[in-house]
Amino acid sequence: MNQGAIWPDRYGRRILERVDSTLDEAARIAPTLSGPEWIMAHRQLVGRARRGRAWADPVGNLSATLVLFPDEPVAIASLRSFVAALALLDACIAVSGRSDGFALKWPNDVLLNGEKLAGILLESTGRGDRLAHLAIGIGVNLVSTPSQVEPDALRPVSLLSATGAQVDPETFLLHLAAAYARREETFVSRGFEPIRADWLAHAARLGQVITARTGATRTSGRFETVDAAGNLVLQCARGRVAIPAAEVFF
Repeated sequence: MNQGAIWPDRYGRRILERVDSTLDEAARIAPTLSGPEWIMAHRQLVGRARRGRAWADPVGNLSATLVLFPDEPVAIASLRSFVAALALLDACIAVSGRSDGFALKWPNDVLLNGEKLAGILLESTGRGDRLAHLAIGIGVNLVSTPSQVEPDALRPVSLLSATGAQVDPETFLLHLAAAYARREETFVSRGFEPIRADWLAHAARLGQVITARTGATRTSGRFETVDAAGNLVLQCARGRVAIPAAEVFF
């Protein structure tokens, strides 16, 4: 099932049978690369999520990382988490043949019927405000879900169980890479605003009351928007609050 997807020009592809982590592999090989490279592993042993948490990788799910070399300040380059989220959404729609039920949760998750389908993690190396490389780690529950979940986390869901779409990781990667290249072109040529607008069009709980937690600080308010810097903007009792980093709870 490729439904017309074509591997994008100028993006390398590296498929591994087994690896510790595609993010770790990205850090190892980045100095040897001359351009963007997708790394996918059929078996990832020590995947990780945000804040040092483990990411479970049952066989048949997608574990991949895109290595990029953006010549931009960190604040601009990090907006690619939104680019990646939209590309993931595009790929899910392409392989499932449906668009209903999918939503994007700030800052880095893709939801299906209100449950967690995919996650994104950005890592980078560099000095000061310039990057040596940016790695976008992506995990998608294609056929199964992890057996253990954090107590306060959203329930996980698989693409297969929710839509009946059975797609192997390499086929999904093809769709994802093609979608990412298109979204990246928009970001580079037109800036963040069209990415932000498309992301908000698919945002989970927009206009509703949510809670953002940063460390021991919890902020609850109406989810108003995502601003031009990618911050979560909540309308709270004390006024409008822009939050650059947090975990969001519904």
